[in-house]
Amino acid sequence: MLIDIHNHYYPPAYLDALRESDSVVRLTEDKDGNPCVHYPGDYNVAVRGHRDIAYRQTVLEREGVDTQVITLTTPGTHVEAPARAAQLARLVNDAFAAVVRERGPRFAALATLPLCDPAASAIELRRAMTELGFAGAMLFANVNGVALADARFEPLYAEADRLGAVLHIHPTNPASVTGMTEYWLTALVGFLFDTSLAAAHLVFAGVPERYPRIRWVLAHLGGAIPYIAERLDRGWHAFPDCRVNARRPPSEYLREFYYDTVNFDPAALRLAVDFAGAGHVLAGSDYPHMIGSIPLMKESLAAVRVTPEERAKILGGNTAALLGLA
Repeated sequence: MLIDIHNHYYPPAYLDALRESDSVVRLTEDKDGNPCVHYPGDYNVAVRGHRDIAYRQTVLEREGVDTQVITLTTPGTHVEAPARAAQLARLVNDAFAAVVRERGPRFAALATLPLCDPAASAIELRRAMTELGFAGAMLFANVNGVALADARFEPLYAEADRLGAVLHIHPTNPASVTGMTEYWLTALVGFLFDTSLAAAHLVFAGVPERYPRIRWVLAHLGGAIPYIAERLDRGWHAFPDCRVNARRPPSEYLREFYYDTVNFDPAALRLAVDFAGAGHVLAGSDYPHMIGSIPLMKESLAAVRVTPEERAKILGGNTAALLGLA
């Protein structure tokens, strides 16, 4: 069983909505006719796999992927005004639900939320989980420059905890990218530290302590978290303010998080397994982004040094258990 928890889909209805009304997001076309989704600081090229679900299913069948857990990607709806963000989030989630209903079990989904409005996000998370059948939502690692650990998100986390939600943290443009404007450094370096910063900040702010029923997933193998967790622990021991909200060393919370495998280096995958355990590592491809790859996902997972039982968990067993998939 192979389940891909990290991949992205732009529902055609969402792209149409961006074209048809005023939006912070601007659409153009590249020379091949693919929509280019422009937003402050970056853009994505929405290739066929991003928007043609029937074509995408043929790719999964060819590659032997049993299920993809689809999510929206950058820019997310939170870049819009709050009312517009809520409208678009609802549209996207309804489109995701239609895909799951019509093409399950090949597809599952995590909701997108209007994160610029935390109260509306709590309402949409509840709808997505109780009415649409999703296991949780994807969060961006910062929301228009605001940290996920900010107190304004407490209503969302309280609802997520009540529901036992899975929250998958995905990076977006870091709050400051002054030194990352060349050579795609925002995507290649900044995104990883956006996730790492969000995770560390959540732990030191006591969010996992206060809301223990939330299941957290970190994109791109946690950014740098498995590599720097020891340093975070040293900070917890050294600085009294780091212990105010977190009663345990950060690594103890972070080992309870899950890590998707969108890092195709078998040695890095082994580090994540050593850090969090094979039961907390989840296969992911980042399909169909230019920097994503289903074949590389499969090759790296075949090469990582684990037991056959651990490999089976990473390939799909862990995600099936986490999301309640058959």
